[in-house]
Amino acid sequence: MPIPDLTLVLGGASSGKSFYAERLVLASGKAPVYLATAQSHDDEMTGKIASHRARRGDEWQLVEAPLAIAGRFRTFRPDQIILLDCLTLWLSNLMAAKRNIDAEITDLLAALETCPAQVVAVSNELGLGLVPTTPLGRAFRDWQGRLNQRIAAEAGAVTFIAAGLPLALKGALP
Repeated sequence: MPIPDLTLVLGGASSGKSFYAERLVLASGKAPVYLATAQSHDDEMTGKIASHRARRGDEWQLVEAPLAIAGRFRTFRPDQIILLDCLTLWLSNLMAAKRNIDAEITDLLAALETCPAQVVAVSNELGLGLVPTTPLGRAFRDWQGRLNQRIAAEAGAVTFIAAGLPLALKGALP
């Protein structure tokens, strides 16, 4: 089954969502591009980034964009497939930089609509956990929910990953 122009892969932390998305991208037969939003602020994150890179191997083109991802989508080609990993870290980066979140999401959606390449976006589902105890935590959770809803509304397929297993929420599993 062909991959839609936009696919959203959701899941909790360490659920297997990135691994699933990587396999999906590679199965497309197109040139894989990893659009990374992570920033290394500590040893743990440095290790996680290194682990992801080692798992992917050399066939991936790496584009690092912790904040300005919308403009990157205008540079891709139809023979490529983009793995955007991940929207949650992008949102965290935007909030830390005190950017206009709603405007950034709107810009991202417009860029995705005109992107000539297929895109597989990875995002965390935060609404299944405990209510955060701080106002910033609750604001982050709420923005993440709104971001996921807006991306899911435009996606041709949405897959939820739990314990490494995919569940189709929208569209069919490939």
